[in-house]
Amino acid sequence: MSDAKPVLEIRNLRGGYGEVDILNGIDLVLREKEILTVAGTNGAGKSTLAKAIVGLLPRVTGEIRVDGQDILAVPTYRRMAHGIGYVPQVSNVFAALSITENLQVVAGVPDRKRRIEEMFALFPLLGERRRARAGSLSGGERQQLAFARALMSRPTLMVLDEPTAALAPAKVAEAFALIARLPSLGVSTLIVEQRARQSLAISDWGSILDGGKVALEGAADVLLADPRAAALYLGQAG
Repeated sequence: MSDAKPVLEIRNLRGGYGEVDILNGIDLVLREKEILTVAGTNGAGKSTLAKAIVGLLPRVTGEIRVDGQDILAVPTYRRMAHGIGYVPQVSNVFAALSITENLQVVAGVPDRKRRIEEMFALFPLLGERRRARAGSLSGGERQQLAFARALMSRPTLMVLDEPTAALAPAKVAEAFALIARLPSLGVSTLIVEQRARQSLAISDWGSILDGGKVALEGAADVLLADPRAAALYLGQAG
């Protein structure tokens, strides 16, 4: 591991829905300006982990620390104020609102007009179409808007739940290129992703879940070269 400051620290995280545990004692660390891919087969607990971090899992125990502060008991609506940005897999923009309005409604943003212009500088396509309804955007454009919304609050931690799931194949590489830029913006990023190979290729670290536990973890390039990881969890392509 690097000696950079931890931004996200998870210890013995357990929880799920009803009486069924989906997370069964997860430990992981994400450090400053690094990207961590969380991979695994369907049902391994990847998206459940993302929901636990942002406060959407109804039952959870253990520790979730962001910038050193335990946020386990912090309500979902207040976690953004603790430096968390979140892009869910679906329903990540308001389709009936314009691009600009989608950015305007993000709560708790000082100097909102200036921040919106910063987002348009970062995503020029959105700036060119700022008055367009979000519902009229392509999948790739919607994903840019979802990222811009999440970045409005200047998060130190971004949680991305299957960011390429709804994209046309031609747009997948663009999404990963966008994610790869996040560390340069001072954002540490946790990606939950089915396209594990492509995600690990832009990541510093990887954690592979199996049965709600970390089965393998380490440097992303090491996991990509690990025959066991490739055979059991990463697939042969994608």
